[in-house]
This record gives sequence, C-alpha cells and structure tokens, in this order.
Amino acid sequence: MALLVNEINDFKTSVEQLGKINDQLKVTKVKMDITEYKSIIEDHQQQMVSNLKAIKDFEIRFYKKIKQAKIYPKWAVIVFIVSLILGVGAVTFFAFSLVGVFQ
Repeated sequence: MALLVNEINDFKTSVEQLGKINDQLKVTKVKMDITEYKSIIEDHQQQMVSNLKAIKDFEIRFYKKIKQAKIYPKWAVIVFIVSLILGVGAVTFFAFSLVGVFQ
C-alpha cells in the first residue's frame, strides 16, 4: 500500500512538472535568425540581375551582327551581275549574227 501511495505521489509530481513545462512552451516563442539567408538571397538577386544584363547585352550584339552579316560581299554581287549581263548580251549577239548568216 505504501508503494502504491509513493507511485501515485511520483505520478502527481510528474504531471505537475509536465503542466509547468507545457505552460512554458505555450509562452515561449521561437525566433529564427534569417539574416544569413537574407544576405544569401540578396547576393543571388544581384547575380541574377547581372546575368540578365549580360544576356541582354549578348542578345543586342548578336542581333547587330546578324543585321550586318552579308552572305556575299557587294563587289562579288556586282561582278556576277555584270558578267551575267555580258554573257546574255554575247549569246544574244551570236544568236542574231548566226541568224543573219543563215539568211
């Protein structure tokens, strides 16, 4: 019987201690230190801004190069057109001269 009373008293003290701990937990607020995370996020944002700027600069330079790009130089196109005209003229001349010979 004394053992049972002793166990009940120990249980009662344990329950009271748990009640006190529970009250302390309800009052206690956990605060997180996010300053380190803020600095990491700010660094990441700055890197993203600089990367976006670099990509935009590359895009602008790329489009400028595409606009300036030419498949053939101007002199080659002019020489081709002139030789084409002279060739057609020569063939026409020989065709008419041959027609004149056969008449």
